[in-house]
Amino acid sequence: MISIKAFSKILPVIISVCFSYMGKAQSGDQILDGIGETGMVSRYIFNGDLKDWSRNNLHATYQGGQPKFVTDTKFTKVLSFENKKSESLSLPSDVLLNIESLSISAWIFSKSDSKAQTIFDFGKNKKSLFSAYQEKGKLYVNFAGSNLEGASLPLNKWSHLVVVLDAPAKTISLYADNKLLAEKTGFTIDFAKLFGSGSVEGSTLWIGNSALKKDASLQALLHDFRVYRVPLSKRQIAGIYNNVVKGVRQDQSRMGKVEDNLPEFPITQSQLYNSYLVKVSDVQIETQVGELPRLPSYIQGEYKDNMVGPKVRVIWPAPIDNAEVLQAGQYTITGKIPGSSLIPKAIITVKSSTTSKAPAVQLAAFPLEQVSLNTDANNQQTKFIENRDKFLGTLANTDPNSFLYMFRNAFGQSQPTGAKPLGVWDSQDTKLRGHATGHYLTALAQAYASTKADKTLHQNFEQKMSYMVDVLYDLAQLSGKPNSNGESVADPLKVPVGPNREGYDSDLSVEGIRTDYWNWGKGFLSAYPPDQFIMLEKGAKYGGQKNQVWAPYYTLHKILAGLLDVYEVSGNKKALDIAIGMTDWVHIRLNALPKETLISMWNTYIAGEFGGMNETLAHLADITKDSKYLKTAQLFDNIDLFFGNADHAHGLAKNVDSFRGLHSNQHIPQIVGSIEMYRVSNLEEYYKVADNFWYKAVNDYMYSIGGVAGARNPANAECFTKEPSTLYENGFSSGGQNETCATYNMLKLTSNLFMFDQKAEYMDYYERALYNHILASVDENTPANTYHVPLRPGSIKQFGNPNMTGFTCCNGTAIESNTKLQNAIYHRSIDNKSLYVNLYIPSTLDWKERNVIIEQITNFPKEDQTRLVVKGEGNFTMHVRVPQWAKKGFVVKINGKQELVKAEAGTYLALQKNWKNGDTIELQMAFDFHLDPVMDQQNIASLFYGPILLAAQEPEARVDWRKVTLNAKDLGKTIQGDPKTLEFQIDGVQFKPFYDTYRRHSVYLDVTLK
Repeated sequence: MISIKAFSKILPVIISVCFSYMGKAQSGDQILDGIGETGMVSRYIFNGDLKDWSRNNLHATYQGGQPKFVTDTKFTKVLSFENKKSESLSLPSDVLLNIESLSISAWIFSKSDSKAQTIFDFGKNKKSLFSAYQEKGKLYVNFAGSNLEGASLPLNKWSHLVVVLDAPAKTISLYADNKLLAEKTGFTIDFAKLFGSGSVEGSTLWIGNSALKKDASLQALLHDFRVYRVPLSKRQIAGIYNNVVKGVRQDQSRMGKVEDNLPEFPITQSQLYNSYLVKVSDVQIETQVGELPRLPSYIQGEYKDNMVGPKVRVIWPAPIDNAEVLQAGQYTITGKIPGSSLIPKAIITVKSSTTSKAPAVQLAAFPLEQVSLNTDANNQQTKFIENRDKFLGTLANTDPNSFLYMFRNAFGQSQPTGAKPLGVWDSQDTKLRGHATGHYLTALAQAYASTKADKTLHQNFEQKMSYMVDVLYDLAQLSGKPNSNGESVADPLKVPVGPNREGYDSDLSVEGIRTDYWNWGKGFLSAYPPDQFIMLEKGAKYGGQKNQVWAPYYTLHKILAGLLDVYEVSGNKKALDIAIGMTDWVHIRLNALPKETLISMWNTYIAGEFGGMNETLAHLADITKDSKYLKTAQLFDNIDLFFGNADHAHGLAKNVDSFRGLHSNQHIPQIVGSIEMYRVSNLEEYYKVADNFWYKAVNDYMYSIGGVAGARNPANAECFTKEPSTLYENGFSSGGQNETCATYNMLKLTSNLFMFDQKAEYMDYYERALYNHILASVDENTPANTYHVPLRPGSIKQFGNPNMTGFTCCNGTAIESNTKLQNAIYHRSIDNKSLYVNLYIPSTLDWKERNVIIEQITNFPKEDQTRLVVKGEGNFTMHVRVPQWAKKGFVVKINGKQELVKAEAGTYLALQKNWKNGDTIELQMAFDFHLDPVMDQQNIASLFYGPILLAAQEPEARVDWRKVTLNAKDLGKTIQGDPKTLEFQIDGVQFKPFYDTYRRHSVYLDVTLK
């Protein structure tokens, strides 16, 4: 088989099939009218209630009477405002929490223009700050004292009103019926300054009236009032309008790329080091029949004038199946180098078979109690200790009853005196409620394991764990057991429809939730009844209505994982019994379903999200030694993602990128599960799934901080980009990038893969994401943390959940991440003959298996060296990581004497010795400035010093990338500053570590080399 596959010929096929796949897996209201749901704050349709249709459950309330809903020929049922001074609609103040830009969209049927009429009025402390109103034939928008004016909306006709406040562009825009009526530019928009940051208490958000002028009540009909946290583009506004007026709502247009608002650059213009590039080397790769070759993302290049430059980034074609390698032979692939006419080639040899096997597990992680974080060499707290202590202190002050509230509510049990429910995604009506309880259990277990030196904290977490498990155990014992009348349904397959219902539904309201736990089947436990699980089996989709669901197996995974974590650190048998009972319930239901149904379920956007159920159930099989639970875990195989189809013809197991355009954190935990499946089952294809995914995610989808999602195309900030290696073309979503819980899961996957294959690139990635995303995701003074971490020009991080009272998914993983910050500093070999030093963080390792203590003393990363002190003795090999960025030397001294070693950047260096008590190992690695460009737009790059990402400190929001010019041969010649503080200046602009940045920043720069 000899052929040449040109990139330009393959690309159209990729795009076509990708759209088809995404249309199947990702369509629905999560991308409503071409706008991803992460951009939406709230949506009020007013079709008979005042509920928020978004996932945020920011329900409206009616003031001064009862809302009136009327029949309408266009929208069926709408809300009627009848010019009553005493009545108005109020939105929760949290609608404006952590807002940078804002868009309002609403359909209005105006009935009168005889007097001033308020459409909406947002204010604080009895002062109007943002409003839209009509008066004397004019439509006005007022923001912070500045007015826009346009023609009033027509009478007795539905009109579409849109107001856009675009902070980066400093623009306020007013639209009616898809036409721009007025616009003002050069205007500073700062919601945090007006309404508060971290808290918006005291804010009033009124619709249909003004808190200040009760004589300005609205006389109109209202439908589909939406609040967005992003500035809607003209194309998006047209999409909302045309969906209603013209009925235009095709899948492809919904999924398609939003209007570009990033600066464009000539596609043929050479940038950065590629401007000096004169030649690249061809590469030769071997693979076996059926498996696509793993192509190097970087290849060797030659630069003019003997310049020393980095390896050259190549973008290769990414087939959507493995048709090219179905028989032995040889073929050639051509790639592209952005901005260069050079054409790299890869000669692929396809062999009929190979002798390579997936590696067996070689390493083990140390339990958290065996590794402690220390102050630095100057006895100062590190960022690790600062962040850990913020979380431990707040966690210690939480009330477990808040995390048990919705479980008691689901089972119809009374609440303890003073108990308060959690908010956000664990509130009464939220279909994901209970997810935070699972994270909480894990965080308690990790905190308990990490605080044995602090008896007060240790006992606090122990008591909370025990109380949580006791209550959950008692509730689980109720399921499927006879009630006072002797009624019960023990068989999970025979769970009936709830009382007084026509079918299964997901109504969790106070008046609507079913609490007939005796009918739910033996072993069932959740913070809601079983309906969502059953509805998913019957094809229910994701959404906020009673016939829709929100990821029931995702929530269950958090609970099961938390219970097993508690069991493993404390031996609490009740925790294990609850997990076994619920897993038995799951096994009975899923084992009865056809494979086609399971494939459909796990390919359903969000509704079929199951977290890491496969990971946790494989782990349960390992704990119990019961193979039934491994079979249960296999029922969660995402067959299309893992294996391409039911015949296992391609997919990730064959190195096919089957996750492009998909929701990142719906699928990364499934990959974490695949490596655990391999560990327990020894089935090699599970290893290949995880190994291939990691390589593609890190090389083709990663931002400089280590995050891997944030797509403009598809229009969902939580998705991988539509095509690999197109971050600039398809990424940098205005709704944010880098979902923090996705990086949490990438770190889990990385650590687990490292136990099988000790490649330094795993821990290079771990270091990058740990320092530049996880550490950088926490607020300066509280444990509030980020959902997305935005990397557009002049962005600002938004932090939430400072008191642990209302959790999103990322708030949940944050309490896990920050109670186990020490978990990957060291690993040991299974036979305890080797120690791996992965991260350079002040810490103490108690290697109990060898009766050896290793103390690491350092000011890293504020100095370029670390010292390891051995306490104890023994003959073992210490493997120390030579970071990939340490290209200017790595010096090793043992007991003060420099060793002659060959240390290559991006490898581990083995130091074998019969170690004695008091031996010291000093490691020095030269820090240097280096750039990390966006793969498909090389001049847009992040600046690093060693492992630390440096962010430009911005005075205000901006649209364009900050331009900097650096010395091509030595970046440091144009940078001033102090490495001991990690604070630098370029052209008078301050650069700080991203983890120390709490205000506006530019992580990516427009770089020119001279």
